[in-house]
Amino acid sequence: MRKTEQSIDDDFASHTAFSDDPPLRAVRVFEAIARLGSLSAAAQELNISPSAVSHQLRVLENFLQLPLTDRQGRRLVLSSSGREYYRSIRSAFSVLRQATGHIMEQNPSRKVTISLIPLFGMSWFIPRLPKFSNIHSQIEINVVYANHRNYHSDASDLSIRFGTGQWAGYNAEKLISGKMVPVASKDFLRTHGYIDTPEILAQTKKVHDEERNAWQQWFNSLDITHFRKEGPIFEDGLLTLAAVRAGLGCGLLREPMIAPFLASGELVKLFDHEIDDGRDYYLCTRQNMDLSEDSRLLQRWLYGEAKGSEMNQIIINAK
Repeated sequence: MRKTEQSIDDDFASHTAFSDDPPLRAVRVFEAIARLGSLSAAAQELNISPSAVSHQLRVLENFLQLPLTDRQGRRLVLSSSGREYYRSIRSAFSVLRQATGHIMEQNPSRKVTISLIPLFGMSWFIPRLPKFSNIHSQIEINVVYANHRNYHSDASDLSIRFGTGQWAGYNAEKLISGKMVPVASKDFLRTHGYIDTPEILAQTKKVHDEERNAWQQWFNSLDITHFRKEGPIFEDGLLTLAAVRAGLGCGLLREPMIAPFLASGELVKLFDHEIDDGRDYYLCTRQNMDLSEDSRLLQRWLYGEAKGSEMNQIIINAK
């Protein structure tokens, strides 16, 4: 039976003006609307009526004193405030679902959960994972997403984090360097001409990862003050890599994360000169939890693979 608007009101009877916490059921309804794209889809997933969904949206908007949606014809879309709020809460819901799934699925099976960001998973971890699975076929690896802008304590046994190595409650050991080098796609160079000096690169189309400061740092380190600054900005390294592969411009990318594309010739490293923004890839474990033996096997294997890839990179750069 679908809940009515009145029954939802009864659920919120305990939420008073004395509480600083948002109405959590209304937040849950909003998350479903934002994730699924419509009120009707949210109502179906939550097994409540569309009118109850609309009512809870109003409850949350009244609490926040902000409009979270805009009406475009017959469609309801997220407002700028709604998009920002959803970006802020979606990782919290992801953590809740992971934690719930972890508890529900606990059993004697040999399972290790690792959280990581998509670029690291696609370019570094997953291509190597068959080697581990062939050796330890009895261990089930569960890979979940980690948002590097807002890490949360989660259900993961191990986590690969990107940053400066300081996260409360975690032990962090550097795994992979995050230094950046300029690259372009082979097709881009074929169309725009080969880039054989930093001065030519300075006037070439560029794409930006998160912000424009990285390119400025790279050129400043070569005493080049005038360079082409415009170009699209992408939210993370995976999107920036996709943009460079698509030929939108040259990009500053973290070399270990693009090694497969450099090896295949799809991407070309323009210069060996690299910059370090102080962020690297770290293997993290929770300070309040002892690792299982299977987690330690994966941990040791990751350290070994990282050392091996570092040695390979040194050999390649020396050629």
